[in-house]
Amino acid sequence: MAGGYKKRVIIEPVTRVEGHGKVSIYLDENNKVNQARLHIVEFRGFERFVQGRPFWEVPVLVQRLCGICPVSHHLCAAKAMDKIVGVDKLTPTGEKMRRLMHYGQTFQSHALHFFHLASPDLLFGFDAPVAKRNVIGVAAEYPELAVQGVMMRKYGQEVIRATAGKKIHGTGAIPGGINKNLTIAERDEFLADIDQMLEWCRGAVKVAKDYTVENLEKLAPFGSFDSNHVSLVREDGCMDLYDGVLRAIDAQGNIIFDGMDPQDYLQYIAEEVRDWSYMKFPFIKSIGPEDGWYRVGPLARVNACDFIDTPEAEAARKEFMAVTNGKPNNITMAYHWTRMIELLHAGEKIQELLHDKDLQGTDLVAKGKRRPEAAAILEAPRGTLFHHYRVNEDDQVTMANLIVSTTNNNEPMNRAVRKVAEDHISGVPEITEGLLNHIEVAIRAYDPCLSCATHALGKMPLEVVLRDAEGKVVDRKKTA
Repeated sequence: MAGGYKKRVIIEPVTRVEGHGKVSIYLDENNKVNQARLHIVEFRGFERFVQGRPFWEVPVLVQRLCGICPVSHHLCAAKAMDKIVGVDKLTPTGEKMRRLMHYGQTFQSHALHFFHLASPDLLFGFDAPVAKRNVIGVAAEYPELAVQGVMMRKYGQEVIRATAGKKIHGTGAIPGGINKNLTIAERDEFLADIDQMLEWCRGAVKVAKDYTVENLEKLAPFGSFDSNHVSLVREDGCMDLYDGVLRAIDAQGNIIFDGMDPQDYLQYIAEEVRDWSYMKFPFIKSIGPEDGWYRVGPLARVNACDFIDTPEAEAARKEFMAVTNGKPNNITMAYHWTRMIELLHAGEKIQELLHDKDLQGTDLVAKGKRRPEAAAILEAPRGTLFHHYRVNEDDQVTMANLIVSTTNNNEPMNRAVRKVAEDHISGVPEITEGLLNHIEVAIRAYDPCLSCATHALGKMPLEVVLRDAEGKVVDRKKTA
């Protein structure tokens, strides 16, 4: 507990995010912010649940920790199990089917977050009435945007179904490859709608760009701070969401490390545990826990890569980087713009893959010499995802370590909460719903998946309690 505080404000749980979290804000006798924290309050368990299970079950088991981004865990675990069965390179059909599955996941996830969760804040303002500030409000005033969001998410989910077997908790990826290819009928079904999807992607990029540029003076300081950035890149520096080497840059764009093989991640990344949260705090070992924390996700990926290999997303990336003259952009609310650049990139990659005849290939699984240990890294929609396993001679998992995307963003989200609290809550005698939403807007920019980070599920009502120096409740606000 923070020392020296006179009042405590609680936001529990945070709304319009995936999962269950709580915010505590401690105020001194002058109502100035003394401390602010984002707590993850639920049990973390999957790293133990999979121990003792056969390694080939893991790609299916671990995706149960989340219903929002199961594909990311499914594929990251499958990549690790590829190494366990001695496969360093998949067949072309196996590799491209997995990539199509992954871009379908990124497409639906980014569309869900932007249109359903974040757009009410952007369209109606942070202080808009809560009854209006939701997807129903968006549907009432911007029906075309609401329909686009629904249809784009549906398209991505159908891509997942065709590649993974099911929209949620599929079984498509297996150790060493994939269990099906894409039929001509499935391909033609997706090709029929891809031009419309790309048109809507262009519109979404424009909405996010125009909003950011037009409100730059307000958004630049909102929950923002300089930070390191970490993401996968291809060996030539290109953005790659499925595979590659890890790169870390500082707030000015200087390389901290580059070309890191996923198998060596423990030489570069460590995790700290704090007694007030179930979510760990990763950091870059060479810098240390105090200054080695970093951001992941769309903002970090666009900042860290040298280019994007699809033309329209690359043009959008250059427009984005021009705002900061090519230097890393450290504006927290810029996550939304970069997320829409990635939405466009995912659409372009899906179109590119659908024209690739390797998707109809029949060589689905590669084989190799068995290994006892493996790690894998993948860029999930919310950021860099680490899976690490050890397997004994009886094929049982003996150790599992997961560093989930939202876990990587734990320290930045805490800093965003504190920055917004200091700028908007300090000195305010009464809690308003709009002020609370300012805190949530900053958290929402990261698109956190607290279910993934804590491996638990829950509802998301919101309660804020203001206490005096003696601990008595002087104000309370609650929403559902």
